Amino acid sequence: MTDQRKSRTVLLGGVGGDSHSVGLIVLNRALESAGFTVDFMSTQNSTSDICARAGDLRADAVLISNMDGHASYYLRDLPDLRALRDVAEDTVWYLGGHPSLTDDEAALAELRGLGFQRVFLGYTEPAHVVACLDEDLAARPPRTAAGPARRSAHRRAPAPPTPAQQSLEAQREGVLAQWATGHRARNLGENARICAQRGSLSAAQATADRAGRILIHPRTGVSGLQEQIDLFDALRSTGADVLSLQIDSLTRNNQHEQVELLLKESTARLDGFHGLNGFPLVNHGVMAGRHITSLFQATPFQVRHSTRDPRLLAEITYASGITAYEGGALTYNLPYYRNYPPRESLRRWRYVDQLTGLYHRRFGVVIDREFFGVLTATLVPACVAVSACVLEALLAADAGVKSVSLGYAEQGNRAQDIGAIRALRRVARHYLDRRGHEDVAVHAVFHQYMAAFPADEEKARAVLHGSAVTARLSGASRLMLKTMVESSRIPSAQQNAESLVLVRSALEAREAPPVPVEAAAEEELIVRETHAVIDAVLALDAPDLEEKVAVAVDRGIFDVPFSPNLWNAGRAVPVRDTTGAVRFADPGAIPLPEDVRRFHREAVRRRLRRDGGDVNALIEHDVLRTARGHFEEWPLKD
Repeated sequence: MTDQRKSRTVLLGGVGGDSHSVGLIVLNRALESAGFTVDFMSTQNSTSDICARAGDLRADAVLISNMDGHASYYLRDLPDLRALRDVAEDTVWYLGGHPSLTDDEAALAELRGLGFQRVFLGYTEPAHVVACLDEDLAARPPRTAAGPARRSAHRRAPAPPTPAQQSLEAQREGVLAQWATGHRARNLGENARICAQRGSLSAAQATADRAGRILIHPRTGVSGLQEQIDLFDALRSTGADVLSLQIDSLTRNNQHEQVELLLKESTARLDGFHGLNGFPLVNHGVMAGRHITSLFQATPFQVRHSTRDPRLLAEITYASGITAYEGGALTYNLPYYRNYPPRESLRRWRYVDQLTGLYHRRFGVVIDREFFGVLTATLVPACVAVSACVLEALLAADAGVKSVSLGYAEQGNRAQDIGAIRALRRVARHYLDRRGHEDVAVHAVFHQYMAAFPADEEKARAVLHGSAVTARLSGASRLMLKTMVESSRIPSAQQNAESLVLVRSALEAREAPPVPVEAAAEEELIVRETHAVIDAVLALDAPDLEEKVAVAVDRGIFDVPFSPNLWNAGRAVPVRDTTGAVRFADPGAIPLPEDVRRFHREAVRRRLRRDGGDVNALIEHDVLRTARGHFEEWPLKD
């Protein structure tokens, strides 16, 4: 069978604005291990590029992934492009990921109508994909590829440092002109007045920290204004402490015209379905945002997103009276975008931080900036997450930001996760104070397990409950809530509410288990590792911190595992050890002390001695273990 597979060329790539790359990378490894010749295009390809490559390769099979539910939009021209690009008629086409916002027969029929032999509407085991390819390709003679079987993605040469940047004021008119609703955010004084009347996330977190209480924060975003208000009302009545607008993926890619078309089309539908996977705040505009926040004035709001150019969204966020904005140049670039130079991202996020600082300097309004230390969510070494957040915090503080929230995603080993939250606070405070930012407030955000959830509801409940206990023991300021249906759909208000009640019960139980004795050692290890990374970045020969960060990415000093970004080194390789903690099988160029490197090597050797196989086999097992439900308890015991 392996010899037959070697004669088959499989093209694998993602389409759409979302860039969840871990599953694609795992599938790529699995197809290669099975013996197929794989041409891997990574994420965020156009349909035209995929068809052109399929035609050039004379591919036997084309496997497309879409994760944001808008596959019918991105692939609407697929039948015409296949003919235009001379793709062979007997090529096998698969579509997977989460290609539809609904999972009914109508959605399946629509996607199959685009020319796919198989459509997978949810999580699919790599072994099942391999078996399907064997079956579907059995009757087809292999073709000789017209081009090389594998294409290397070439990074463009790093852009040179720019001269003196435009001031915020000089950029602002151009930013506000990006979409018609921008002009309503022009009056900073009026915006600040609205912000002062609304709930402050920074203040709420400070109060919670003093009381030893964790704020519960569900993620929510639907496309209609009234639907979003109804959802907030249901969550607030259930006990949500913080509310957030989760932005749709088209807005994240600054595709406001396409959003407007979908919103207009929805008015003609009897069911009111908008076809968006979040709330399009830019298109709804400032007055809609103010209306929402006015209905829940005492409740802190935040905007969550992963927008490529975040500047206009930030302007409208603050003008809406929302005093918390998530994202940063590293954490909302490297895990999400395939070809987005860090220097360009750094410049755009500098605008956001300067705008945030301006509200405080001119009007005394404290707007919290949160950094998405979750990164790619899967097997993220703690020091990578902590380093990302600390570097983002230093950049923000230099621009005048006075409150930062630093995110970390649970990995599943309780001692390591507690150590990571505690190290996050310590290291951030150390470097902020060292740079003269003693007045910047630091808060820690614990994200419940962010990688693929188990489909079994009881397993999902176990993850939610065990995760909440870990968050409680960690002393985090805020918990980002997941739900029991994460594996299959965008949760409803009821499903969010049920998960919120479950998590609240774990956070407020009279008794909690003791903090594992190993947590202290994990904390010290993470602190040492992160100090090594941050010190190496600060020691780089570059004119300012922004350029030091860019150079650190260029050289792999900062390196995100499983990143789709062409600028990311991609040399760091993580796996779990025998306790379930995440270790480095290879740290790449991350500058860990030599004794720490030896510690990681020995931890991985013990795992290999116990479980056999090789590092690739361990990675596939570890990435998919939770989704498969291959655990008895949460957090993981081994």
